[in-house]
Amino acid sequence: MARVHFVSLGCPKNRVDAEHMLGLSVEGGHSIVEDPADADAIVINTCGFIGEAKKESIEAILEMGAIKRKTGAKLVVSGCMAQRYLGELQRELPEVDAFLGTSDYPRIGEVLAPAMPPRRSSSLLKVLPEDAAAIGHGHGHGHGHGHVQSLVSESLTFVAGCELPRVNSMPRYTAYLKIAEGCDNACAFCIIPQLRGKQRSRPIADLLKEATRLAAGGVVELNLIAQDLSGYGHDLQSRPTLAALLEALGGVPGLRWVRCMYLYPRTLSDELLAVLDRGNNALPYLDIPTQHGSDRMLRLMRRGKDQRRLAELLTEVRAKVRHAVLRTSVIVGFPGEEEQDFQRLLDFAAAVRFDRLGVFKYSDEEGTAAFTLPDKVKAAVKRSRHDKLMRRQRRIHEEQSRALVGTVHEAIVEGRSEEHELLVKGRLWSQAPEIDGVTYLSSPRPLTTGEIVSVLVTDVKDYDVVAEVLDADDPRVAHCAPFGER
Repeated sequence: MARVHFVSLGCPKNRVDAEHMLGLSVEGGHSIVEDPADADAIVINTCGFIGEAKKESIEAILEMGAIKRKTGAKLVVSGCMAQRYLGELQRELPEVDAFLGTSDYPRIGEVLAPAMPPRRSSSLLKVLPEDAAAIGHGHGHGHGHGHVQSLVSESLTFVAGCELPRVNSMPRYTAYLKIAEGCDNACAFCIIPQLRGKQRSRPIADLLKEATRLAAGGVVELNLIAQDLSGYGHDLQSRPTLAALLEALGGVPGLRWVRCMYLYPRTLSDELLAVLDRGNNALPYLDIPTQHGSDRMLRLMRRGKDQRRLAELLTEVRAKVRHAVLRTSVIVGFPGEEEQDFQRLLDFAAAVRFDRLGVFKYSDEEGTAAFTLPDKVKAAVKRSRHDKLMRRQRRIHEEQSRALVGTVHEAIVEGRSEEHELLVKGRLWSQAPEIDGVTYLSSPRPLTTGEIVSVLVTDVKDYDVVAEVLDADDPRVAHCAPFGER
């Protein structure tokens, strides 16, 4: 059996695919190694969404290719880059021995088939800062492997179910749950439908089985992900809704927090907002990519909602969902964006006062509708607009964070802090893993990793929070956000 090293790039959805490959590899008798120099096979699960992600993927392939030349390991490239640029990668990267597309990663066992004697190993997925058939077998140099396997399907129909093996690569108390694959939207800037296919939602019963298994393994925080989370279920005959799924997940023993990521604004429903307001274990955390604040830009982006309706919707969310935390992402420098459009975006962000805001510089991607648009914005202008919006948002975030001081919230314990030996690192319920900063905890008692505690916020520093753990009998705990008495 082979010793395998995994590298996963890009979004959490990509991470879950890599976790399935990890599970399939372990089930197949292979061992997972932390050091690529110890590996018989190196698997790089790539991202091909925007220019920076593609550059990172190529750099990772070249880095692992250099190791392959020293060790003779097999080099496997999977994911979005393989799906999008198979021909180019085969020509330009002869060191790669096998390619797996976005619907083909369950065939990882086929490319790991050559058996090698196992060595001592540790299970690790290295993540860097996002029933298909082969369509052909190319022949390349491969530097020691004369045959290049190209398992990249044109038919993008696969969706992983709960029975597909998976190894959670996150800390044991938290995990992602991918509830659907693909996307039915036609945003002008996005290549995902071409790389992932049409939306394929998983039935609620299937998701409950996986969530229950994760919770039984110690997961208390579950982050729901998909390309279009709020569009969940529209493609299934029974038409389940995200609200119904959240209600069902509320009954999973041991599952304390369920967080929703990637909610499209046009498909938010009153039913969903009611579930988020009621609590149980569904967090009132709404990650809603709005993309812009200018009507003209929203139309060019094919985003549907106009700015006025977007602002009304977000006001409605805050009115209907207690303790609501709003995260969004926007794009600056989309083709044709003029200064007045950017000013409307600034005004929109200032009016809504998002709790979290991510800003992306437009990446011109072949194959998207935006690629053919005229009036491209210069790189220097994109950088300037990005920096200006981030400066504005930083002030808003500081003001929002200051309002947390003196309030009581649930927090999850993540382990010893690297910043101070007397502090423990954690996250408030309003801080999603990997993207929203951390909370530094002081406690009169020992804390357990993965434990959920009630804390009093005492200070904020940039995007991080300082808090004091409260005793369970402290009267303030009764009003602990987001699930305490309100």
